[in-house]
Amino acid sequence: MSTQEASITPARRQVIAAAGAVACGAALAGCGGGESAAAAVPPGIKGKVVARTADVPVGGGKVIAKWKIVITQPSPGVFRAFSASCPHRGCAVGRVGDGVIRCPCHGSEFAADSGKCLKGPAEAPLVRYALRVEGDGIVMV
Repeated sequence: MSTQEASITPARRQVIAAAGAVACGAALAGCGGGESAAAAVPPGIKGKVVARTADVPVGGGKVIAKWKIVITQPSPGVFRAFSASCPHRGCAVGRVGDGVIRCPCHGSEFAADSGKCLKGPAEAPLVRYALRVEGDGIVMV
């Protein structure tokens, strides 16, 4: 190895190590501590009322096929929105009850408060969307 190559090699290693550290840090930041940040809502529903609070039972939820989302109310007055598409094979989740969102295709289950996968074959959580309650309407933001 020449002197020129020797001086380049450590710099390359440093760059690769730094890039790996940045990627690792970004991945960990996305998964770190508790609830993840909400994803951008699907096109066409931002700012729209997608459900009424009275239509979403406590401990349960409502699948809104038109928008491919599921709205849950894990505890009184707390509402969450998730993609209704199961991360395993893309089937639409079907039922929400007892704090669990269930996919009828292969039996995956997700927590109604966080979208976290509770039972496979899915391994990833449901995508979470931001919402707000305006009066008795649930609005996607």
